[in-house]
Amino acid sequence: MGLGCMPLSTMSPNRMEILNDPEGAVAVIHAALDAGVTLIDTADIYAPSWDTFGHNERLVGAAFSTWNGSPEAKNKVVIATKGGITRGPKERWGLESSLDYLLRAVEASALRLGLDQIKLWQHHRLDPSMTFEDQFENVLALLERGLIERIGVSNYSAEQLRRAIDIGGTPDQGGVISVQNQFSPRYRNEAEVMDVCEEFGIAYLPWSPLGGIGRAEGVGTGEFGAFGEVGASLGVSAYATVIAWLLQTSPTVIPIPGASKISSVMDSLSGLSVTLTEEEMSILNSSLPEDEPLDEELLNQPAFRS
Repeated sequence: MGLGCMPLSTMSPNRMEILNDPEGAVAVIHAALDAGVTLIDTADIYAPSWDTFGHNERLVGAAFSTWNGSPEAKNKVVIATKGGITRGPKERWGLESSLDYLLRAVEASALRLGLDQIKLWQHHRLDPSMTFEDQFENVLALLERGLIERIGVSNYSAEQLRRAIDIGGTPDQGGVISVQNQFSPRYRNEAEVMDVCEEFGIAYLPWSPLGGIGRAEGVGTGEFGAFGEVGASLGVSAYATVIAWLLQTSPTVIPIPGASKISSVMDSLSGLSVTLTEEEMSILNSSLPEDEPLDEELLNQPAFRS
């Protein structure tokens, strides 16, 4: 399991305390690292406002540099960040995948994280104004420049992922090593991406695995009551049960639940010790509600080269 760090930089009513407590936020990341977490997920746009762009990367960089882990332990940690989404004055959001922009974005991310080379950089969103191939070739150019060690993609469809593999290769060939898509008991769109990941040995990193900021509280109640019931029978929380369910949904899955409290990190980690029986998996899968609609942000997609 990895740690999603976005909640530490989100301006929302129930997170203002941690947002105004950088030392407390660093302590959350330290607690995850101390517990053996070796994947820390961030992105350049994770920030409370447009003019604090890079806030979360700075926080992760500070946490990693001050963590008292051994050199061997630090070497095992993968800090994964993302780029390709822009954010400007008056919270104007956009998409940009030109080579010039991506080069500047990666260099800025490395500086904020305090890294000479980013171990895993993921293309955050596709830019519909460019062909798919043009922008993915720009992603590959980052590898050629030596700015990043490995590449991943985010919010890709199965067809887009297959095209990326055709262009850049499999993990063994130095190509795409991870896919970060939204997936949870609430949202299971484009589950076939997971099948492609299994076929080629690509890590599948589900974002918002517990339902997303402000919605995780609903896990274990109402239409998701089965997760609470199964969890109670196993002596763990509904959240931990979701983590166990994700892990047994596919061998390629590495959940990255977000957390703004140390107790939340520990609770999610307890899901790693849970092995669900076939019957329990069947109960959970049969209880899943109708899938939520495809995220509107994914409706406008780039064209493939003709």
